[in-house]
Order: sequence, then C-alpha cells, then structure tokens
Amino acid sequence: MSRLSFKEQVLRVREDAIIAAVNRLLADKGFDLMTVDEVAADVGIAKASLYKHFPSKEALAAAAMVRLLERALAMIDQLSAREGQRAVDRLMAVSRWALEMQLGGEMPTVPSQNSSLRAELLAHKTYLDLLMQASDRLGAWIVQAQADGDIDPALPPELVLYTIYARACDPVPAFLKAGGAFTDAQIVELVQRTCWNGLRPPTRA
Repeated sequence: MSRLSFKEQVLRVREDAIIAAVNRLLADKGFDLMTVDEVAADVGIAKASLYKHFPSKEALAAAAMVRLLERALAMIDQLSAREGQRAVDRLMAVSRWALEMQLGGEMPTVPSQNSSLRAELLAHKTYLDLLMQASDRLGAWIVQAQADGDIDPALPPELVLYTIYARACDPVPAFLKAGGAFTDAQIVELVQRTCWNGLRPPTRA
C-alpha cells in the first residue's frame, strides 16, 4: 500500500476535521438547522475551501453517515469476535451502543423524509454498501435469535432490524435527559428494557 503524499495527508486531516464538525452539528442541531457556514466556522476554514472537499450540505451529511456506518461495522466486528455470545445479546449490544452514542452527542440526526438528502444517500455507493453490510450481518443475528427462541419468530426480521436502527434516532432518551431525573446509564437501561421487554411487568414465577 503506497504512502500518502504530504498534500494528501493534509487533505485527509482536513476532511476528518470537517466530518467531525458535521457529526457534532448534526447531533446537536439536526440536518435542517445545520448550515454550511457553521461547519466552515467550526473547522476554521473558508466556506469556499470547504466546498473543495464536499460540494453540498447533503454531501456533508452523507460523509457523516458513512463515518457512522464504519464505526458501527467496527463494533459489529468486535461483537462477532466474542465466542459463545448469543445472537440476541449481540443485537442488544448494538442497540445499547446506538443509545450511548446518541446520549453522548455523537449520533448524527438526519431526517428520513428530506428529498434532497435521501437522493444524495441513495446515490452514494459507499454509504449503500456499508448499510447493506450492516443490515446483512444484523439480519443474520436476528434470524438466529428467532431460531433460538429469544425473539418472537412471528415478527418479520426486517421489523426487528428497523426497531434496532430506530434506537439511533429515538426521541425518548433526549426527553428523559432533559428532565434531569436519570443518569445517561439509567436512561440506556430504561430504553433497552422497553425496547426488548415491552411495557408489561416481568412475568411472575
């Protein structure tokens, strides 16, 4: 593998800084309220320089989503390396990770119905490839967990998958955090409990 030139290294560092700024702003304000001017100011570069790396606000958000999926797949790799762990425990670890990322201000928030952003993501090959990889691997765990009797086999696997993905944009953690009555760790446990066990009380022996 050839080494990057000094110029390429500088560009890579700048792009990393831009994506990190976008991630913070998306987590804090969401896509609709984030502006390209804010991203440029956060990084400390002119907007014209930013556009040399990313041609639009949608491209910035797509880059942040690619980075998120890369982190998610790295976490899935770590879970896969744990021998003897049940599939449902791996799935619960994924939803826990998503909640912790959200509460830590590291989960970018993008609207599902924004047509311009949706078009950007659907045309982004790297994003689609990473999303498919994550979905396939989680899907295999879901099918296994259903076979193990840990998840209702009558539920469509895609419903379970989307339920796990929804933890990344679940509004409940933010509401609970704003109330100030619970720590982040307590919020994660409460949301995990309702996600995986529902609202019914524990079955009495």
